[in-house]
Amino acid sequence: MSEDLTPEIMLDSILEQDKRYSRLAYCFMMDALNYTTTRMPVRRHITGQELSMGIRNYAIQQFGIAARLVFEQWGITETRHFGDMVFNLIDGGLMRKTDEDSIADFNEVFDFESEFEAKYRILIDKTQL
Repeated sequence: MSEDLTPEIMLDSILEQDKRYSRLAYCFMMDALNYTTTRMPVRRHITGQELSMGIRNYAIQQFGIAARLVFEQWGITETRHFGDMVFNLIDGGLMRKTDEDSIADFNEVFDFESEFEAKYRILIDKTQL
């Protein structure tokens, strides 16, 4: 990799080649990767399923009940889209994979409507009422 290829320039190249997902979505993906790996008992490579669940948890923490809407604004409507983005980041040199990793690892990990709406609960602190 050339020294003048910053992560921003590398991401620009990815965005030029695949316009389906926004820059914000990719930035969120990198933050969600960090969120997920730092919550593992031991720092190690994570699977597509683990990353998908980490993205889910991070999105709920960051966006609450609006998580599904935010993802839709970014062009993301299913977990396979996480895989598309991850493999774009791998191809662009911003993430790494093992020989066992496959884009199929991201297929149907969870349902957006179920996880972001049907199961979402707003907790009320009754001591504050």
